[in-house]
Amino acid sequence: MKRITIITGEYPPMQGGVGDYTRQLAQAVVAQGDYEVHVVTKYLPQRPNLERAGNITVHRLISHWGWRTRSNVESIHRVYPPDVVNIQYQAAAYQMHPAINLLPAMLARRVPTWVTFHDLKVPYLFPKAGPLRWKAIVNMAKSATGCIVTNTEDFDALRQEGVTRLHLIPIGSNIAPAAIPDFDRQAWLASHNIPPDKLLVGYFGFWNESKGGESLLRAIAELRAQGRNVGLLHIGGQTGDSDPTNQTYAARLSALAQELGIQVHIHATGFLEDTAVSMAFAACSCVALPYRDGASFRRGTLMAALAHGCAVITTRPRVSTPEMIHEENLLLVPPDSPSSLAEAIARTLDNPTLRRKLQAGARALSSQFQWGHIAAQMLHAMKLAAD
Repeated sequence: MKRITIITGEYPPMQGGVGDYTRQLAQAVVAQGDYEVHVVTKYLPQRPNLERAGNITVHRLISHWGWRTRSNVESIHRVYPPDVVNIQYQAAAYQMHPAINLLPAMLARRVPTWVTFHDLKVPYLFPKAGPLRWKAIVNMAKSATGCIVTNTEDFDALRQEGVTRLHLIPIGSNIAPAAIPDFDRQAWLASHNIPPDKLLVGYFGFWNESKGGESLLRAIAELRAQGRNVGLLHIGGQTGDSDPTNQTYAARLSALAQELGIQVHIHATGFLEDTAVSMAFAACSCVALPYRDGASFRRGTLMAALAHGCAVITTRPRVSTPEMIHEENLLLVPPDSPSSLAEAIARTLDNPTLRRKLQAGARALSSQFQWGHIAAQMLHAMKLAAD
């Protein structure tokens, strides 16, 4: 049996896309056959230090991501020596500490160590570190045995820096769509104190500076000024557990909603289990995800909306992404353009034929990103694929 250690800054029940991704990946890996996965993650006082379910063992031993992280990981490796280590990298999930950037160079001396980059955001080093912060990302990639990126833009950025052991493997939806054939939208609206005639525009995921919350609120205000009875349904948790800047940003959006006079038309579900997420998506007429940096397949929120067959309005990708086809599987609008976003939402609400076309296109696009295939690609890249 081959053994894989996955190091991640967050893991359920912590709220965060990287944690959800890691859980899905671990489950998909062990489903491939003769594999054992050990997840090393942050200590949670309400959970046991060691949790085992089948061939997945979760070690919640990291009290703080810092210079002791290496010794914490190696203490686990002495008991469970791995065939390969996979670090799930997102700077915010490790409290921006640079120790995680040095970890591949230290671990790779003894065991093949791969890094999955969920984004290329730089760590905090010291005030005015400037270019050194980006160099920490590049050195991390070059010191690893190999790297996985989830989207073309990050692939190109690292390739231009001379990183050669590089594989592009997309993510899948962190939320598996639940079968809800008898879903009663009117009953769901009543249970959430939402008027039965209100049309809901869905938004999934945390409030984050990069996700275009201001544009979305202004678009909702514009639609209401036109006399449309629309509301915003914020599905899931608001800020997550890893990025403290989300809380500041959420407060800014709350103030903006009050300024625009739409606070009573914003309905928040709070954190939900998977089936409840599926129901919330089903209650929406469309989903708006106006990322400021453009749509990308690294966005778990987008992947979830596609998997649920939603009519999705999002922003044009910054790099060529042929799979995203305007008016076929998505409606694409410019970033930071509330009026364009409002117009696209109105088109979707007013045109049932377009809405059904987008829903079918979303399901078809999502079929390309199944977890079994994702896990198989990763194992093949790491030369761990079963014979």
